[in-house]
Amino acid sequence: MLELIICSLLTILPDYLYRRFVQGKRFGKEITLFSVWYELRWGITGCLMLTVALITSVFFFHPATSNAALLFRTVPILPEGSGRVAEVNVGYSQTVKKGDVLFRLDNSKQTAALETAKRKVAEVDASMASAKADVVKAEAQIQEARASYRQAKDELDVKTELQRRNPGIVPQRDIEKLQVVVDQRQAGIDAATAAKESATLQVSTLLPAQKASAEASLAEAQVDLDKTFVRSGVDGRVEQFLVRVGDVVNQLMRPAGILIPEGSGRSRLQAGFGQIEAGVMKEGMVAEATCISRPWAVIPLVVTAVQDYIAAGQFRTGEQLIEAQNLAKPGTILVFLEPLYKGGLDGVTAGSTCIVNAYTSNHEEIVDPKTSTGRRIVLHAIDAIGFVHALLLRIQALLLPFKTLIFSGGH
Repeated sequence: MLELIICSLLTILPDYLYRRFVQGKRFGKEITLFSVWYELRWGITGCLMLTVALITSVFFFHPATSNAALLFRTVPILPEGSGRVAEVNVGYSQTVKKGDVLFRLDNSKQTAALETAKRKVAEVDASMASAKADVVKAEAQIQEARASYRQAKDELDVKTELQRRNPGIVPQRDIEKLQVVVDQRQAGIDAATAAKESATLQVSTLLPAQKASAEASLAEAQVDLDKTFVRSGVDGRVEQFLVRVGDVVNQLMRPAGILIPEGSGRSRLQAGFGQIEAGVMKEGMVAEATCISRPWAVIPLVVTAVQDYIAAGQFRTGEQLIEAQNLAKPGTILVFLEPLYKGGLDGVTAGSTCIVNAYTSNHEEIVDPKTSTGRRIVLHAIDAIGFVHALLLRIQALLLPFKTLIFSGGH
């Protein structure tokens, strides 16, 4: 309607004024209700053509959409395992902090496993202390065996020397017995050395490996126990939390509730523009929005990202080929917008629907010396008609509460 009025001021009104004051024709005489078309045919035709051209230009170069909302992320509350609820710490709707325990599953089995793992670590530590004592004991046994060996060896050497100097003075049988004793004492040294090496190997390799395994089992048991405590991963608010003590929960069942992260849906607006605007929508474009939850306010925005694919065109592999004519209605180009000024979206409820206008700017091309004069004029005109769309948005912002509350029955 606004475009038609503007075009009428440029076509029908000048045509009427020319015929009224230049040609002297009077409304009601020469210009009647039945002769309006004939008398004002050029103005009416020009008005219609200019209106269509203006509307097309406005909506193409300065696109608008009502498919915009402050989408926000939700986190389903699910345990990593399954079990029966033993304790509930939050209500149906409650603000929580990161790390707060929402509910706890029965963990008697996990607690017992953790205690067993702790005992195993303590057992390995005791074995380590015993092995170290065995090393000390083996060293003492080695010293004792060496002393006995030296004593027997000295006695054998003395009697062997006497026998060499005075044959027959020492019975040969005694020398053979002493040789056997020396060999026994050498075997004792070897046995004590082997015992020390075994104890040392336990202290340095075997027992540390057993302790590492026991500590890994302890850590695993601790993780299993921690999984029975379902905690909040972020600061936020719990909603629709219906789990109660005695309920059985697992990942295959419905979520225990919904966790809405703090600040979710407060930073940027998502809007779906028509596919025809894919070549117009660019990062850095200035935009404006008016939202139902914040009436009579126009929020300046800037386009920060434009999705380079259309979600409606996605498909998953299956046993049938894709038939193009069975696709859903044409999808939209998803555009992400952030407030131009800090706190621009304050007061807008997360999930609120909005109306968004985006405005094309050709300033850089206009000031480029290489741009021709004719093209500059056209680009100036394209940028200027954005005023019409901006005015329409403000009219929509003014009428939106009345339209929502009265005409649509939104109250």
